[in-house]
Amino acid sequence: MNKIPVILDCDPGIDDTMMLTLAFARPELDIRLVTTEAGNVSQDKTTYNALSFLTYIKQDVEVARGLDAPMFRTLEVAEEIHGEGGLGNVKWAEPTLQTSERSAVNAMRETLLASDEPVIIVATGPLTNVAALLLAHPEVKPKIKMISWMGGSAVGGNMSTTAEFNAYVDPHAVELVFRSGLPIVMSGLDVTHKAYITLDEMERLSKSGTSFAEKVAEMMKFYTFTQSQTPFHAPNFENQIRVHDVCAVAYLVAPELFQGGDYFVEVELEGRLTAGSTIVDYVGKTGKAHNVKVLHTVNREGFIELFFNAVDTIGKQLA
Repeated sequence: MNKIPVILDCDPGIDDTMMLTLAFARPELDIRLVTTEAGNVSQDKTTYNALSFLTYIKQDVEVARGLDAPMFRTLEVAEEIHGEGGLGNVKWAEPTLQTSERSAVNAMRETLLASDEPVIIVATGPLTNVAALLLAHPEVKPKIKMISWMGGSAVGGNMSTTAEFNAYVDPHAVELVFRSGLPIVMSGLDVTHKAYITLDEMERLSKSGTSFAEKVAEMMKFYTFTQSQTPFHAPNFENQIRVHDVCAVAYLVAPELFQGGDYFVEVELEGRLTAGSTIVDYVGKTGKAHNVKVLHTVNREGFIELFFNAVDTIGKQLA
C-alpha cells in the first residue's frame, strides 16, 4: 500500500481527539508528526491533551508544541464548549509521551524537507502554526501537497453570526495561508454541520463493546450540554453532535463522501462585527482566481460508518 504522508496540526479539543482517532485508525495514512496550538483551550492544555490521548491509544509519534497565541490578536478559547480542560468530563491517560524538543514550526519544516514526496497538512485548529511555517520558511511549499483545514464557512458562523471559531481566532493566519498558492480544502461549517451524530447513534456507539467506545461517547455527549436550539438552527440542532474536525481527515480517506467546489475565498481581518468571516465568492462576483476547494455536502450515513469503524478499530487494538 502506498501510504499518504501526513502532518496533523490540532488544538485538542473534543473533536480534535476524534480526528486523531480516525487518522490513527486508517492504515493508508503515514502520520509523520503531530503539532499542537492554542485554540479550543490554551497551548498548555492542548499539548497535554494530545499527549494524554495519544498515550491512551498507544501511538508513538512526535508531538511538537506550537505557538501560544494568534499572530496579531488576543487568544480567545472555547472552554464553554469543550470544558475547562478541553476534553469534556473525560480523562484519558497520564502522558508517557514527551513533548518534542523541536518547536512545531521547526519540526514541520524539517519533516517536510526530509520527505521524498509531498506531504498533506491536516489542520483542525486556527492556522497559526501553518501560517508561521509558510511565512518563515517559504522553501517548504513544494513539499506540501495540500492543506486540509477544518475552519471557516460560506454561510453563518459559530463564534459570531458570521465567523467560524478557527477563522475567528486567527484571521491573519487564514489570510496568509489562503494567499499562499497552495492547494487548500476547506471543511467549513457548511459541511461539518451536516456531519452530525444523533443521540441514538451515540448511544449505539457507547454499547458497541469496547471501553474506548464508551469513553468516546461520554466525551462527545458533553457537547449536548453546551448547545441550544434557536429559530436559526436546523431542526434538532441541540440533539445532534457535530464532529467538525473529523471531516478534514475523512476527506483524505473517503473523498467520495463529500461534495464541494472551487471558489475564491478571503477573510475579514478588522471588521468590528465580522472579523474572522470567510467570504466565499460562490456567486462569482469578484472574478478572482479560485484559491480554495470549499466542501458543502457530505454523505452522513457513510461518514458515520467511517467514524464508527475507526472507533471500533482503535477500541479493538486496545482490548
